[in-house]
Amino acid sequence: MNDCDTCAYCVYDEEWDGYVCEMNIDEDEYSRILQGQYKRCPYYRDGDEYKIASKQ
Repeated sequence: MNDCDTCAYCVYDEEWDGYVCEMNIDEDEYSRILQGQYKRCPYYRDGDEYKIASKQ
């Protein structure tokens, strides 16, 4: 489950010097995601702007 690379919520944070998830997730939900209880992140949103624009 590494959809983070193409997720719209994954942004570069200069302070952390790396990519982070901007989705507001509580600790319990984040723990479930890390443990692999989901086949796919329930908050994933495709960040490919070209793909989105082609449907319009």
